[in-house]
Amino acid sequence: MFSTQPMAVLRVGNRDIPIDGEGYLCLLDDWSEDFARALAAREGLELTDEHWQVIRYLRDYWNEHRVQPQVRMMIRHFSEVWGKEKGNNHYLHDLFPRGGPQKQGNRLAGLLRTKGEH
Repeated sequence: MFSTQPMAVLRVGNRDIPIDGEGYLCLLDDWSEDFARALAAREGLELTDEHWQVIRYLRDYWNEHRVQPQVRMMIRHFSEVWGKEKGNNHYLHDLFPRGGPQKQGNRLAGLLRTKGEH
């Protein structure tokens, strides 16, 4: 179980979930789909099926490799799934306008900051 220091909380149902100042979970085990929905609402994002596909991909990749996928791996995967018109860096950043899939996507998927993020 990975954790960071809590700086805030996000109300999810009847629980206060500790998050850091940027919205990343402090305890990865606190993630749930309800957490993702609550954080998305806080960030002004309405989750679509495509958002959930990316979130599930991020979580599955993390569970298998214990690291987040690089954007180029996401592009390769989603260009196969969605085709080249949507499976590209620009479209993934349109889906996750607050930092793209590696920042906003990771936050919503309940994962850690990527290396080099401040």
